[in-house]
Amino acid sequence: MSRVFAYCRVSTTDQTTENQRLEIERAGFSIDKRRIVEESISGSVAASERPGFTRLMDRMESGDILVVTKLDRLGRNAMDVRATVEALTGLGVKVHCLALGGVDLTSAAGRMTMQVLNAVAEFERDLLIERTNAGISRAKAEGKQFGRPSALSSEQQAEVSRRLAQGDAVAALARDFNTSRQTIMRLREKATAVE
Repeated sequence: MSRVFAYCRVSTTDQTTENQRLEIERAGFSIDKRRIVEESISGSVAASERPGFTRLMDRMESGDILVVTKLDRLGRNAMDVRATVEALTGLGVKVHCLALGGVDLTSAAGRMTMQVLNAVAEFERDLLIERTNAGISRAKAEGKQFGRPSALSSEQQAEVSRRLAQGDAVAALARDFNTSRQTIMRLREKATAVE
């Protein structure tokens, strides 16, 4: 016999999950209190990183049902919701979302809903990539340097290159310039590549 679980989440400790529990009861679900997982954690935290949701995932088995009031209880955005539903589906858990008319997201209608969510998630991901690339291009055009700052100044790098050319040892140069051997070896490789 399948067990029914509920996941109720609020963003702050000032809020209560009572309305979500009542909504689930009004929808006709009678859930044992031991199977209601309530959590006060920001929606910006991925479901897979929430302690309560992680414990819930560990408790559920194939054939179980998870009830949530809204999709945003399951994830912070469409990509997170999709990943969460896919993880639950992989466990053999049916997911009922009351805001979608109680549709089981693992049924035919639910899979169609998930396809729409997947399209939205892909769109979100593509927008994020576009914004990131635009930001990087703008920053590069403004002369912004990326990556960790060099351990050595330009003058020190020139001095290390000169001494490497004279045959000084990598370990000695690292010690003299108070840096790692890897930094000196990268400068040596860089100088060799230019030649």
